Amino acid sequence: MSNDSSNTLRSLIYNLDTTTTPPKATLSVLDQLLLPHNTAYIPIHTVSDAWTVIRTMQIRGAPLIAIVAVLGLAVDLTSNADTVSSLQNKSVDEIKQVIGEKMEYLKTSRPTAVNLFNAMEELSNIIIMDTSLDTREALLEKLTSHASYMLERDVSDNKLIGSHGADDILANRESDVKVQVITICNTGSLATAGWGTALGVARELCERGRMDGIACLETRPYNQGSRLTAYEILVEKMPNPTLLCDSMTSSFLANKVNPSNTVCIVGADRVCANGDTANKIGTFQLAIIAKEFGVDFYVASPFTTLDVKLASGKQIEIEERPAGELLESSCAPKDMRCWNPGFDVTPARYITGIITEKGVLRRSEDGTFDVKEFVEKHS
Repeated sequence: MSNDSSNTLRSLIYNLDTTTTPPKATLSVLDQLLLPHNTAYIPIHTVSDAWTVIRTMQIRGAPLIAIVAVLGLAVDLTSNADTVSSLQNKSVDEIKQVIGEKMEYLKTSRPTAVNLFNAMEELSNIIIMDTSLDTREALLEKLTSHASYMLERDVSDNKLIGSHGADDILANRESDVKVQVITICNTGSLATAGWGTALGVARELCERGRMDGIACLETRPYNQGSRLTAYEILVEKMPNPTLLCDSMTSSFLANKVNPSNTVCIVGADRVCANGDTANKIGTFQLAIIAKEFGVDFYVASPFTTLDVKLASGKQIEIEERPAGELLESSCAPKDMRCWNPGFDVTPARYITGIITEKGVLRRSEDGTFDVKEFVEKHS
Protein backbone atom coordinates (compact mmCIF):
# COMPACT_ATOMS: atom_id res chain seq x y z
CA MET A 1 0.00 0.00 0.00
CA SER A 2 1.05 3.62 -0.33
CA ASN A 3 -0.08 6.80 1.33
CA ASP A 4 -2.26 9.04 -0.83
CA SER A 5 -4.87 11.74 -0.56
CA SER A 6 -6.69 14.13 -2.81
CA ASN A 7 -3.91 16.69 -2.41
CA THR A 8 -1.43 17.77 -5.02
CA LEU A 9 1.31 18.01 -2.41
CA ARG A 10 2.72 14.87 -0.80
CA SER A 11 4.82 15.24 2.31
CA LEU A 12 5.97 11.64 2.12
CA ILE A 13 5.87 8.49 0.01
CA TYR A 14 5.38 5.30 1.99
CA ASN A 15 5.06 1.84 0.50
CA LEU A 16 4.49 -1.48 2.20
CA ASP A 17 5.24 -4.78 0.45
CA THR A 18 2.84 -7.26 2.01
CA THR A 19 4.01 -10.17 -0.16
CA THR A 20 6.88 -10.81 2.25
CA THR A 21 6.81 -12.09 5.83
CA PRO A 22 7.13 -9.81 7.67
CA PRO A 23 6.10 -7.01 5.29
CA LYS A 24 8.83 -4.64 4.11
CA ALA A 25 8.38 -0.88 4.30
CA THR A 26 10.05 1.91 2.31
CA LEU A 27 9.84 5.64 2.92
CA SER A 28 10.88 8.90 1.28
CA VAL A 29 10.08 12.35 2.66
CA LEU A 30 9.81 15.68 0.90
CA ASP A 31 12.75 17.96 1.73
CA GLN A 32 10.80 21.04 2.80
CA LEU A 33 13.93 23.17 3.12
CA LEU A 34 14.15 23.22 -0.69
CA LEU A 35 10.57 24.42 -1.24
CA PRO A 36 9.06 26.24 -3.01
CA HIS A 37 11.63 26.35 -5.79
CA ASN A 38 12.85 22.74 -5.78
CA THR A 39 11.11 19.45 -5.08
CA ALA A 40 13.21 16.53 -3.88
CA TYR A 41 12.51 13.47 -1.74
CA ILE A 42 14.94 12.06 0.83
CA PRO A 43 15.05 8.26 1.25
CA ILE A 44 14.75 7.08 4.84
CA HIS A 45 16.55 3.82 5.58
CA THR A 46 17.16 4.01 9.33
CA VAL A 47 15.86 5.51 12.54
CA SER A 48 18.89 7.80 12.41
CA ASP A 49 17.72 9.07 9.00
CA ALA A 50 14.27 9.77 10.43
CA TRP A 51 15.76 11.56 13.44
CA THR A 52 17.90 13.74 11.17
CA VAL A 53 15.12 14.94 8.86
CA ILE A 54 12.98 15.76 11.90
CA ARG A 55 15.74 17.54 13.79
CA THR A 56 16.97 19.58 10.82
CA MET A 57 13.38 20.52 9.90
CA GLN A 58 13.58 18.94 6.48
CA ILE A 59 10.16 17.75 7.61
CA ARG A 60 8.18 19.58 10.28
CA GLY A 61 4.67 19.94 11.63
CA ALA A 62 3.64 18.11 14.80
CA PRO A 63 1.44 15.46 13.13
CA LEU A 64 4.01 14.73 10.41
CA ILE A 65 6.88 14.49 12.90
CA ALA A 66 5.04 11.72 14.75
CA ILE A 67 4.16 9.88 11.56
CA VAL A 68 7.67 10.01 10.11
CA ALA A 69 9.09 8.74 13.40
CA VAL A 70 6.83 5.67 13.36
CA LEU A 71 7.28 5.04 9.64
CA GLY A 72 11.04 5.44 9.97
CA LEU A 73 11.05 2.86 12.74
CA ALA A 74 9.05 0.45 10.56
CA VAL A 75 11.46 0.90 7.65
CA ASP A 76 14.54 0.44 9.85
CA LEU A 77 13.25 -2.79 11.38
CA THR A 78 11.96 -4.38 8.17
CA SER A 79 14.09 -3.11 5.29
CA ASN A 80 17.45 -1.95 6.64
CA ALA A 81 19.80 -4.89 6.07
CA ASP A 82 21.99 -4.19 9.10
CA THR A 83 19.06 -3.94 11.50
CA VAL A 84 17.26 -6.96 10.03
CA SER A 85 20.43 -9.04 10.35
CA SER A 86 20.99 -7.94 13.95
CA LEU A 87 17.46 -9.04 14.91
CA GLN A 88 17.64 -12.52 13.36
CA ASN A 89 18.84 -14.35 16.46
CA LYS A 90 17.23 -12.16 19.09
CA SER A 91 14.29 -13.18 21.23
CA VAL A 92 11.02 -11.27 21.11
CA ASP A 93 11.86 -9.58 24.41
CA GLU A 94 15.25 -8.53 23.06
CA ILE A 95 13.64 -7.13 19.89
CA LYS A 96 11.18 -5.19 22.02
CA GLN A 97 14.10 -3.75 23.95
CA VAL A 98 15.71 -2.64 20.68
CA ILE A 99 12.44 -1.02 19.58
CA GLY A 100 12.16 0.77 22.92
CA GLU A 101 15.68 2.15 22.64
CA LYS A 102 15.03 3.40 19.11
CA MET A 103 11.81 5.09 20.21
CA GLU A 104 13.61 6.86 23.07
CA TYR A 105 16.16 8.11 20.56
CA LEU A 106 13.45 9.41 18.22
CA LYS A 107 11.86 11.36 21.08
CA THR A 108 15.00 13.50 21.37
CA SER A 109 14.57 14.94 17.88
CA ARG A 110 11.97 17.64 18.69
CA PRO A 111 11.05 17.96 22.39
CA THR A 112 8.18 20.47 22.13
CA ALA A 113 5.88 18.50 19.81
CA VAL A 114 3.73 16.28 22.03
CA ASN A 115 2.41 14.29 19.06
CA LEU A 116 5.79 12.59 18.80
CA PHE A 117 5.72 11.50 22.45
CA ASN A 118 2.09 10.37 22.19
CA ALA A 119 2.87 8.34 19.06
CA MET A 120 5.74 6.60 20.84
CA GLU A 121 3.55 5.86 23.87
CA GLU A 122 0.76 4.52 21.67
CA LEU A 123 3.22 2.33 19.77
CA SER A 124 4.72 1.06 23.03
CA ASN A 125 1.27 0.00 24.26
CA ILE A 126 0.55 -1.76 20.98
CA ILE A 127 3.94 -3.40 20.43
CA ILE A 128 6.03 -3.64 23.57
CA MET A 129 3.26 -4.19 26.12
CA ASP A 130 1.39 -6.79 24.04
CA THR A 131 2.43 -10.20 25.38
CA SER A 132 0.51 -12.02 22.61
CA LEU A 133 3.14 -10.97 20.07
CA ASP A 134 5.39 -13.96 20.58
CA THR A 135 7.34 -14.08 17.30
CA ARG A 136 9.54 -11.63 15.43
CA GLU A 137 7.23 -11.83 12.41
CA ALA A 138 4.12 -11.05 14.44
CA LEU A 139 5.87 -8.15 16.14
CA LEU A 140 7.00 -6.54 12.90
CA GLU A 141 3.71 -7.17 11.13
CA LYS A 142 1.94 -5.34 13.97
CA LEU A 143 4.39 -2.45 13.70
CA THR A 144 3.94 -2.01 9.94
CA SER A 145 0.16 -2.32 10.10
CA HIS A 146 0.02 0.34 12.81
CA ALA A 147 2.25 2.64 10.75
CA SER A 148 -0.14 2.31 7.80
CA TYR A 149 -3.10 2.93 10.09
CA MET A 150 -1.49 6.14 11.38
CA LEU A 151 -1.32 7.51 7.83
CA GLU A 152 -4.96 6.78 7.09
CA ARG A 153 -6.11 8.07 10.48
CA ASP A 154 -4.27 11.36 10.12
CA VAL A 155 -5.96 12.27 6.84
CA SER A 156 -9.37 11.22 8.17
CA ASP A 157 -8.89 13.16 11.40
CA ASN A 158 -7.73 16.27 9.56
CA LYS A 159 -10.82 16.29 7.38
CA LEU A 160 -12.97 16.10 10.50
CA ILE A 161 -11.00 19.00 11.99
CA GLY A 162 -11.76 20.98 8.85
CA SER A 163 -15.45 20.20 9.03
CA HIS A 164 -15.84 20.92 12.75
CA GLY A 165 -13.84 24.11 12.45
CA ALA A 166 -15.82 25.47 9.53
CA ASP A 167 -19.09 24.67 11.30
CA ASP A 168 -18.05 26.57 14.41
CA ILE A 169 -16.64 29.57 12.54
CA LEU A 170 -19.76 29.95 10.41
CA ALA A 171 -22.30 29.13 13.12
CA ASN A 172 -23.19 32.74 14.01
CA ARG A 173 -22.64 34.32 10.61
CA GLU A 174 -25.18 35.03 7.89
CA SER A 175 -25.19 32.51 5.06
CA ASP A 176 -23.89 35.07 2.54
CA VAL A 177 -20.91 36.17 4.66
CA LYS A 178 -17.45 35.06 3.61
CA VAL A 179 -14.58 35.12 6.07
CA GLN A 180 -10.99 36.33 5.79
CA VAL A 181 -8.53 33.84 7.28
CA ILE A 182 -5.16 34.72 8.83
CA THR A 183 -2.70 31.98 9.72
CA ILE A 184 0.92 31.51 10.77
CA CYS A 185 3.50 28.79 10.08
CA ASN A 186 2.40 25.83 7.94
CA THR A 187 -0.44 23.50 8.86
CA GLY A 188 -1.44 21.95 5.55
CA SER A 189 -0.48 18.87 3.54
CA LEU A 190 3.19 19.53 4.21
CA ALA A 191 2.72 19.39 7.99
CA THR A 192 0.57 16.25 8.01
CA ALA A 193 0.06 12.99 6.15
CA GLY A 194 -1.92 14.81 3.53
CA TRP A 195 -4.67 17.33 4.31
CA GLY A 196 -3.95 19.78 7.08
CA THR A 197 -5.18 21.07 10.43
CA ALA A 198 -5.60 24.85 10.46
CA LEU A 199 -5.16 24.94 6.69
CA GLY A 200 -7.59 22.04 6.52
CA VAL A 201 -10.23 24.33 8.05
CA ALA A 202 -9.41 26.88 5.36
CA ARG A 203 -9.82 24.16 2.71
CA GLU A 204 -13.26 23.34 4.07
CA LEU A 205 -14.30 27.01 4.07
CA CYS A 206 -13.16 27.21 0.44
CA GLU A 207 -15.15 24.13 -0.54
CA ARG A 208 -18.25 25.67 1.03
CA GLY A 209 -17.67 28.92 -0.85
CA ARG A 210 -17.36 30.81 2.43
CA MET A 211 -13.78 32.12 2.36
CA ASP A 212 -13.08 35.60 1.03
CA GLY A 213 -9.29 35.41 1.29
CA ILE A 214 -6.37 33.98 3.20
CA ALA A 215 -3.31 35.77 4.57
CA CYS A 216 -0.27 33.85 5.78
CA LEU A 217 2.43 35.29 7.98
CA GLU A 218 5.99 34.88 6.80
CA THR A 219 6.88 33.07 10.07
CA ARG A 220 10.43 34.18 10.73
CA PRO A 221 13.16 33.05 10.94
CA TYR A 222 12.51 29.77 9.11
CA ASN A 223 9.83 31.22 6.84
CA GLN A 224 7.46 28.26 6.94
CA GLY A 225 4.65 30.66 6.02
CA SER A 226 6.29 32.27 3.02
CA ARG A 227 8.00 29.12 1.75
CA LEU A 228 5.37 26.49 2.48
CA THR A 229 1.92 27.93 3.25
CA ALA A 230 2.16 30.47 0.45
CA TYR A 231 3.10 27.62 -1.88
CA GLU A 232 0.21 25.45 -0.72
CA ILE A 233 -2.48 28.11 -0.99
CA LEU A 234 -1.34 28.97 -4.51
CA VAL A 235 -1.36 25.30 -5.54
CA GLU A 236 -4.83 24.97 -4.04
CA LYS A 237 -5.95 28.17 -5.79
CA MET A 238 -7.42 29.62 -2.59
CA PRO A 239 -9.09 33.02 -3.06
CA ASN A 240 -7.17 36.29 -2.60
CA PRO A 241 -3.94 34.90 -1.12
CA THR A 242 -1.77 37.46 0.69
CA LEU A 243 1.68 37.13 2.25
CA LEU A 244 2.41 39.25 5.32
CA CYS A 245 5.60 39.92 7.25
CA ASP A 246 5.11 38.89 10.87
CA SER A 247 4.99 42.56 11.88
CA MET A 248 2.23 43.54 9.41
CA THR A 249 -0.84 41.89 10.93
CA SER A 250 -2.12 44.87 12.93
CA SER A 251 -1.86 47.18 9.92
CA PHE A 252 -3.51 44.56 7.72
CA LEU A 253 -6.48 44.31 10.10
CA ALA A 254 -6.70 48.09 10.45
CA ASN A 255 -6.53 48.92 6.76
CA LYS A 256 -7.21 45.97 4.47
CA VAL A 257 -9.97 43.77 5.88
CA ASN A 258 -13.08 43.87 8.03
CA PRO A 259 -12.07 42.47 11.44
CA SER A 260 -15.65 41.37 12.16
CA ASN A 261 -15.45 38.95 9.22
CA THR A 262 -11.89 37.84 9.93
CA VAL A 263 -10.73 34.76 11.82
CA CYS A 264 -7.27 33.57 12.87
CA ILE A 265 -6.67 29.82 12.63
CA VAL A 266 -3.37 28.35 13.81
CA GLY A 267 -1.96 24.92 14.57
CA ALA A 268 -0.48 23.57 17.79
CA ASP A 269 2.43 21.48 18.98
CA ARG A 270 1.01 21.04 22.48
CA VAL A 271 -2.20 22.09 24.26
CA CYS A 272 -2.10 21.98 28.08
CA ALA A 273 -4.88 21.10 30.50
CA ASN A 274 -5.86 24.76 30.91
CA GLY A 275 -5.81 25.49 27.16
CA ASP A 276 -2.41 27.20 26.99
CA THR A 277 -1.00 26.34 23.58
CA ALA A 278 2.52 26.01 22.24
CA ASN A 279 2.90 26.76 18.54
CA LYS A 280 5.42 28.26 16.18
CA ILE A 281 7.14 31.41 17.42
CA GLY A 282 5.01 34.44 16.55
CA THR A 283 1.68 32.81 17.38
CA PHE A 284 1.43 34.57 20.75
CA GLN A 285 1.79 38.03 19.23
CA LEU A 286 -0.77 37.14 16.55
CA ALA A 287 -3.20 36.17 19.32
CA ILE A 288 -2.64 39.47 21.13
CA ILE A 289 -3.34 41.42 17.93
CA ALA A 290 -6.46 39.36 17.24
CA LYS A 291 -7.74 40.13 20.74
CA GLU A 292 -7.19 43.85 20.21
CA PHE A 293 -9.27 43.83 17.02
CA GLY A 294 -11.99 41.48 18.32
CA VAL A 295 -10.99 38.72 15.90
CA ASP A 296 -11.76 35.10 16.82
CA PHE A 297 -8.59 33.07 17.38
CA TYR A 298 -8.85 29.31 16.86
CA VAL A 299 -6.32 26.55 17.50
CA ALA A 300 -6.74 23.55 15.17
CA SER A 301 -4.94 20.35 16.09
CA PRO A 302 -5.36 16.59 16.39
CA PHE A 303 -6.81 15.22 19.61
CA THR A 304 -3.38 13.71 20.33
CA THR A 305 -1.95 17.23 20.74
CA LEU A 306 -3.99 17.74 23.92
CA ASP A 307 -1.58 17.12 26.78
CA VAL A 308 -3.48 17.06 30.06
CA LYS A 309 -0.36 15.88 31.89
CA LEU A 310 0.81 19.50 31.85
CA ALA A 311 -1.31 21.90 33.89
CA SER A 312 -0.24 25.03 32.02
CA GLY A 313 2.07 26.40 29.36
CA LYS A 314 4.69 27.21 31.99
CA GLN A 315 5.56 23.50 32.03
CA ILE A 316 6.15 23.17 28.29
CA GLU A 317 9.75 22.61 27.24
CA ILE A 318 10.45 25.18 24.52
CA GLU A 319 12.97 24.07 21.95
CA GLU A 320 15.71 26.59 21.24
CA ARG A 321 17.14 26.50 17.75
CA PRO A 322 20.74 27.26 16.69
CA ALA A 323 21.58 30.98 16.55
CA GLY A 324 22.81 30.57 12.99
CA GLU A 325 19.28 30.00 11.72
CA LEU A 326 18.38 33.55 12.71
CA LEU A 327 21.70 35.20 11.96
CA GLU A 328 22.02 33.80 8.46
CA SER A 329 18.44 34.53 7.45
CA SER A 330 18.59 38.13 8.70
CA CYS A 331 22.02 39.05 7.29
CA ALA A 332 23.11 40.05 10.81
CA PRO A 333 26.75 40.22 11.98
CA LYS A 334 27.90 36.66 12.62
CA ASP A 335 29.11 37.47 16.13
CA MET A 336 25.79 39.05 17.16
CA ARG A 337 24.23 37.45 20.22
CA CYS A 338 20.69 36.20 19.60
CA TRP A 339 17.92 34.16 21.15
CA ASN A 340 16.10 31.77 18.82
CA PRO A 341 13.19 29.85 20.41
CA GLY A 342 11.30 27.67 17.96
CA PHE A 343 7.95 28.10 19.75
CA ASP A 344 6.01 30.38 22.06
CA VAL A 345 3.04 29.75 24.32
CA THR A 346 -0.30 31.47 23.75
CA PRO A 347 -2.22 31.79 27.04
CA ALA A 348 -5.68 30.24 26.95
CA ARG A 349 -7.38 33.61 27.56
CA TYR A 350 -6.58 34.62 23.96
CA ILE A 351 -8.07 31.50 22.39
CA THR A 352 -11.67 31.34 21.13
CA GLY A 353 -11.85 27.60 20.53
CA ILE A 354 -9.72 24.48 20.14
CA ILE A 355 -10.70 22.48 17.06
CA THR A 356 -10.08 18.73 17.05
CA GLU A 357 -11.43 15.76 15.12
CA LYS A 358 -13.62 15.05 18.17
CA GLY A 359 -15.27 18.47 18.02
CA VAL A 360 -14.57 22.05 19.11
CA LEU A 361 -13.67 22.75 22.72
CA ARG A 362 -15.13 26.05 23.88
CA ARG A 363 -14.80 27.93 27.15
CA SER A 364 -16.79 26.99 30.22
CA GLU A 365 -19.16 29.52 31.81
CA ASP A 366 -16.31 30.78 33.98
CA GLY A 367 -14.28 31.64 30.87
CA THR A 368 -11.73 28.80 31.18
CA PHE A 369 -11.00 25.71 29.12
CA ASP A 370 -11.38 22.30 30.73
CA VAL A 371 -9.22 20.28 28.37
CA LYS A 372 -9.00 17.35 30.79
CA GLU A 373 -12.78 16.93 30.87
CA PHE A 374 -12.88 17.12 27.05
CA VAL A 375 -10.18 14.46 26.77
CA GLU A 376 -11.89 12.15 29.27
CA LYS A 377 -15.22 12.54 27.51
CA HIS A 378 -13.84 11.69 24.06
CA SER A 379 -11.17 9.12 24.89
